[in-house]
Order: sequence, then C-alpha cells, then structure tokens
Amino acid sequence: MNEYRVKGLSCGNCALGLEQQIKQLEHGESASLSYNSGKLKLDPRVSLPDVEQILKSDHAYIDLHSHPAQHNKHEHAHESNHDHTHDHSHEHGNSKMVKLLIVSAILYGVAYISGDQVYSGIQIGMYAAAIVLSGYSTFVRGLRNLFALRFNIDTLMTIALAGAVAIGEWKEATLVAVLFGLNELLEGLGMEKARRSMETLLKAAPKEAVKLENGREAVVPISSLTIGDLVIVKPGEKIPSDGVVMSGKSSVNEAAITGEALPIEKENGAPVFGGSINNEGVLHIRIEKAYKDSSLAKILHLVEEAQETKTPTELFINKFAKYYTPIIMMVSVLVILVPPLLVGGDWSKWVYQGLAVLIVGCPCALILSSPIAIVSGITRNARNGILIKGGVFLEQLGKIDTIAFDKTGTITKGEPHVEKMIVYREQQFLAVAGSIESTSSHPLAKAIMKKVAELGVDFMAPDEIQTISGRGITAVVQGKPYWLGNEQGMEHLTIPADVQTQIDDLKNEGLTLVLLADKEQVLGMFGIADEIRDESKTVIAELHRAGIRKTVMLTGDHQKTAEKVAKSVGVTSTFGNLLPEDKVNRIKQLSLHGKVAMIGDGINDAPALATAQLGIAMGKGTDSAIETADIVLMQDHLGKLPEAVSVAKRVNSIIRFNIGVSLGLKLVALLLTIPGWLTLWMAILSDMGATIFVTLVSFTVLIGPNKR
Repeated sequence: MNEYRVKGLSCGNCALGLEQQIKQLEHGESASLSYNSGKLKLDPRVSLPDVEQILKSDHAYIDLHSHPAQHNKHEHAHESNHDHTHDHSHEHGNSKMVKLLIVSAILYGVAYISGDQVYSGIQIGMYAAAIVLSGYSTFVRGLRNLFALRFNIDTLMTIALAGAVAIGEWKEATLVAVLFGLNELLEGLGMEKARRSMETLLKAAPKEAVKLENGREAVVPISSLTIGDLVIVKPGEKIPSDGVVMSGKSSVNEAAITGEALPIEKENGAPVFGGSINNEGVLHIRIEKAYKDSSLAKILHLVEEAQETKTPTELFINKFAKYYTPIIMMVSVLVILVPPLLVGGDWSKWVYQGLAVLIVGCPCALILSSPIAIVSGITRNARNGILIKGGVFLEQLGKIDTIAFDKTGTITKGEPHVEKMIVYREQQFLAVAGSIESTSSHPLAKAIMKKVAELGVDFMAPDEIQTISGRGITAVVQGKPYWLGNEQGMEHLTIPADVQTQIDDLKNEGLTLVLLADKEQVLGMFGIADEIRDESKTVIAELHRAGIRKTVMLTGDHQKTAEKVAKSVGVTSTFGNLLPEDKVNRIKQLSLHGKVAMIGDGINDAPALATAQLGIAMGKGTDSAIETADIVLMQDHLGKLPEAVSVAKRVNSIIRFNIGVSLGLKLVALLLTIPGWLTLWMAILSDMGATIFVTLVSFTVLIGPNKR
C-alpha cells in the first residue's frame, strides 16, 4: 500500500465521505483515509489524479512534502522526517479563512445595525457579500454533492441557505453562513492541534549523525548508518540509533524512549537508545541497529499507526452517522409539509423551521466526540514512555477491572538479595562465605557477595573448591574444610533442634536458604528472596484507587513465597507453582468475571499476554516486548502504569460525555420545532457549540494533572 499525507480535511464526517468515494474507484476497495492522522493509504494501481479530484471536492489535497511509502511494519518509520514538516500552505489557508470571516462579520454587523436607514437593496447586497465570502467553498462542495446525491453537511448547509434566501431570510442566512465558517475553522484547528501534539512527540527522531571512519569525522544522514559503524555524540546531541558505548562517560536523557526525566549514567559497555540526548561528555558509540530497526523508530511508527485504528465506539458513531443524516432529512420534510397541510400552518414559517432542522442533521460534533480525545490520550501516554498500539487498546485499558501480574521482573526486580541472615559464628561466617562464593557466578552467590561487600568483610581465596550438583559447594579455606549449600548439603551434621526450628521458620517465610557449616556445626545461614521493587506497593495501591477492582499475582515460584510477596505489595490474590500453560488457564478463569490485563516481560509470559483482553509488557525498549504486547511500558518498572489507567478511563468518560453533549444539544434543537421556536442560528449554534465544547474537553487529556 502507498501512503500519503492529506492536508485540508474539513471534518471527520467529510473524511468518511471522501473515503467512500475513493473506495468506489477501480482497485480502491482497500483504500483508507484517517481523519485522525491525515493519512491516506492506497493500492498503487489506483489512479492518483482521480483521487486528487475527489479530495479537491472537499478542498483537501495530498501534501507535496510527503511521498508515497511502502507501508509495512518498520520500513520508512520516519526515515526522512518529511511527514513532520510544518505545512505553511495549510497555515496560510487558515489565516485567509480568518480574514474572510472577519470581513463577513463586519459586513453582517453593518447591514444589521443600519436596519431601515439604508436602501434594502444595499442591505441585501451586504448580506449576500458576507454569505459568499464566508460560505463560498461550502456552496461549491454542496452543489457538487447535491448533483451526485451525496448528502453531507455541505449539501445540507447549501440547501438550508438557499432556502432561507428564497423565503427572504437574508439576516438569518448570513449569520448561519458566518457561524458555519467559524465552526469549520475551529473544527479543523482542533484536529490540527491534536496532530501537532503528536508531531511534537515524533520530532524526537534524530536526522544526522557524526560518523568516525579512518580517523575522520563526517556528518551523514541516519538512514545511511549500518551495524558496526562508530559515531561520535557530543554534549546536547541526539544519539542516532541503538548502540553500545565504546568510550567516554556521560549522563543520557532517555525520556523520548522511557518517559523517565532523570538522566542515566553511561560509560564503556553501556547500551544506549537512538533518540536519547547526551548531556555533558563526548561518547563514542558503536551502532548495533540500523535506525529503522531501532527502538525509537519502532515506537514512533507504532504511535503513528495507533492514531489510525478505529475504536469500537468510533465505528459505532460512524455507522450511526450514516443513518442519522437521512433520518433528519426526512424529519425536515415532515416539518415543512405536515403543519401546513394538516393544521393550516403558515408555509413560510414551517419551510423556515424545516431548513433549520436540516442544519441539525450535521453529525460533525458527534463524529469529533472521539478522535481528538483518543489522539490526545495516546500522545499523553507516549510522552510518559507508555506505548499504546491503538485507540482500541486505549479504550480497552479504560475498561479493565482486573490486572494480573507476573512476579519475577515485574513486581520484583528479578535479582536475588539477602533478606535475612542468622549468624552463629560471627568471625568465620561472612569471611568464609565470601571466600567460597567469590568463585561462583550463580545468582545466589552474587546476592551473598553483595551482602559481604555491604558489610565490608575481608576474605581470602579458597585453597580448594568443588561443586556438588543439587547440594552446593565443598571448599577448603585456610586449610579447613567447609560446606555451603542447602540442607541436603549438610548431611555430615546432626542439626540441633533450635537451629532446625530457625531453618523451618525461614522456609515458611518463603525464603531460599544457603547454609554454611564446618565439620562440627552450622556457622550461619542466609535467607534469600527476589527483591521487591521499591515502587510496587505504591503502584498497586494507586491502581486500586484508579478503579482496578482486582489485582492478581501469577508466578512459578512456591506458593508460600508468592503469598509473602503478595502480602507485602497488597495484591488482592496470588497463585504460585504455575507453569506457562497454568497462567493461561488462570487468565481464562479471571476473564469469566471481568476484563483482564496481563503484565509480564514480553517473552516467557507471551501466551498469557496473548490470552488476556489486554497484554502489557515491561520493555525498557526490548524488541520482544514491543512486538508482543498491546501496550508497552518502556521503563523497567510499573511506576507510570496507574497514570496510564487513569488517562484511559478519563478518555473513555470524555468520549461518553462528548457523545451525550452532541446528541443532547441536537435533541433540544429538534424539540424546539414543536412550538415552532427553532431558528437557523440556533440550529447552527447547537452544532457549533457542541463542536467547540467537545474539542476543548478532549484537549483536557493532554493538559490534565500528572499522577506521579
């Protein structure tokens, strides 16, 4: 599919109409036009001049700064940044429209104030000039649509204004034309602002890099970089693509990828993300991924894609709008005909009422109820390093009432640490344990060595060492034999009852035990656990406050270990000893009683992520997480999750509120026809007021308070 950027789309309903017309062209069945992102996707065989002609009917056009791109998962993901250039022609069009509306408003004001003091022909001339200046483009589009029997807002406005002029309502017709022009301008600006907020986010993409080759520096476009290239990044510059620091030391701002404001220290061997900003030192970086495969390129591509997916609510609104306008047109005809024919009403009065009803038939505010709020919500979360792959997933996140967590690496750090230590022989215990474990790379050994280092204990290298599978290690330190490991490794001893009681107590707490003994007795023991993340307890509490009814922890660990972690962080229930297929079954059971999101690391939890209504991966930019889940937390913690849930719930409530306001104002306008009180300007204000209102309310998603 070829992809184009379309400018000048006047409203969501009009974009739907244009899409339907393009679909009717030869090979156009698969075409899609997104009002949210302003993107048009076309089969390469579709006649572009025919498409341009259809777009021209709505004063829309294909942006000449953009070029067709093959649409696949990663290719051209902001390769040239052409999509993000400021469109001066569109800005010029807006300023021209503002000037025309000001002139039209002045003409209307002069004609209205002058009243009977001037010749009626001059007054009508001023009204006519104001109508033409503010509504010329509407009339042209409306007449074209009328001849093609397409009934959108332009067609309805053209019929209504022509009818008003025909019955001599010049003043009303002029006011409606000016208000409608203002409404169109504001509606276009509203969606443009939502797109601009997204484009500001997308500007994180770097454009050039300083490549080091044969000792020489050369500025090259990032698209030319290949794996293995060496680049220099100076203070204040963006890192061009994912890579590894080869030399230099600096702090790096990774906010564009993770949403974290605090800089991260980087030195030799440290991984870096493309798009992050180098703060102070000079870094030499070896490129590990071509830019189009980098974390940032994938994020930006997926964020853009997210704008184009239609949510169930949007699909319903679009379907509703298809039937709404024809029904209103039938109501308009009945309003014109029934009172004069059945009860002898005045034809002029009821024709006027019927024309006003036609204007109420515009579904623009209704169609605008959702897209600005959706784009704002996706943008807000993306700025926080939370990648939501589509409006449908944002809407789903707002409906979730149960969240299931993997334990290791999600609620916990996935790193063992010494939680408890019982010492019987203080002088020997830590020194000998450090001596033995210093030779091992086992995760439990690392936890013990970290504790030894914290306490500043000196130790010597062991004389001899031997690993016994499933039991631990035997070693000789300073000529004396020692045994380090689990209970099975202590078979040479008779463990006293009081020591056994302490062993049992630690096991009951869900701790993994490492004992140290010499020939005669146990010298001490370490109780080791997976370290709970500092923020986990706070996050769980905030999720419950945000409306999540049930939090569940699923883990392959022992049930007692799971219960201990669950109790300390505050999840409502936990299940231990689970294999991957057991996690899937638990998710299915939970789904019978609510809407479930599953949070994991995107690799070993993939089956459970796929089974849940919503899969959320903790990524820190990892490829597997970005590919697997519906939502990706680009940090390596859950800290931003409660805000994401709150934003999603807020977006859903705003959309519901917007729909209620849009339909409510129209219903009030229609009810005013019963006593014959509906006027043309009331009808246009019911739509205009709703449009402005839903736009402003939708923008509150972007400027709302941060939770953390």
